[in-house]
Amino acid sequence: MIGSDGSQLGIKTVPDALSLARSLDLDLVEVAPLANPPVCRIMDYGKYRYEESQRAKESRKKATHISVKEVKFRPKIGQGDFDTKVRHIIDFLNEGHKVKVTLQFRGREMAHPELGAKVLNGVAAQVGPLAKIESSPRLDGRSMTMVMAPEKKVPVKKSSGDSESSAPNEAASTAEPTAEVIEANAAKIETSAPETVEVAVAVEVAAEPDVVA
Repeated sequence: MIGSDGSQLGIKTVPDALSLARSLDLDLVEVAPLANPPVCRIMDYGKYRYEESQRAKESRKKATHISVKEVKFRPKIGQGDFDTKVRHIIDFLNEGHKVKVTLQFRGREMAHPELGAKVLNGVAAQVGPLAKIESSPRLDGRSMTMVMAPEKKVPVKKSSGDSESSAPNEAASTAEPTAEVIEANAAKIETSAPETVEVAVAVEVAAEPDVVA
């Protein structure tokens, strides 16, 4: 027998276990009927059932439910109705649902299945990259169907033009310090040249008295 706090209470007879549970104003619940002897626990069974239902509800919320929505067209549908139905399809795809597009033929319309294929291809073209075609348009009795699924978003990559345009900027930025270094070296050479000339003159003046003597 297990107490309400999870402690082991040992082996008890059924009357003793029931009286102990009633004294605590709790329930005696058999949790392991196949064990020898069977294991019972003292608990608030109503609270236990409520917590279990709450956990099940949370798990259902986290679960992903993908359903199939159906949108019906006609071969001679007007442009306004066509645009409205396509907007519904885009909404369903953005919500993560698959969409079954059905086009129904009536009477002599069965003689021109290419009209139905034209309508379904127009739907696929207008939806664009939001969906991928899981089932291409196919004729089934008096209806033509097509199944679309939401397309996974692909991260946008930088174009090669951006990298090429950044290359000249980087080259220019690296070239500027080189020009500055060259100018600085040239300035040093120009300032050092007069010092060399003055030294040479001093040597010549100092040598003249020796020659005269």
